[in-house]
Amino acid sequence: MKGDVMRSATSTRPWGRYTIIDHGTGYQVKRIEVLPGQRLSYQRHVHRAEHWTIVDGDGYVVLDGDRFDVRPGSRVHVERGMAHRIANPGPLPLTFIEVQLGSYLGEDDIVRLDDDYGRRSDTPAATAGTGA
Repeated sequence: MKGDVMRSATSTRPWGRYTIIDHGTGYQVKRIEVLPGQRLSYQRHVHRAEHWTIVDGDGYVVLDGDRFDVRPGSRVHVERGMAHRIANPGPLPLTFIEVQLGSYLGEDDIVRLDDDYGRRSDTPAATAGTGA
């Protein structure tokens, strides 16, 4: 997203959807909904850190191999380069607010380590500096 013009954009993914609710130089804020029985890829980012606040539903997070449960009010900080994923094993949607902070916030800054949907990380931005 270029410039300082605010554009709310929703994108559908196999695990649910996200909506960009704010952005500016060095940050972006998303509302992310994970459908029941789904999980995001186990991934890391080269250029950004993320901070999540769970607002609805229950699930679990994996950070560098360590798993812990989350529920409304839980907060998770994902450092740049840290492997992470969030999952919703329950019967209701899991919703969280994600604040991204970094020098580059594009969707191609995803290095997928494991993905239930067969997606790959093969873009230059995602693989730069990772040896992947």
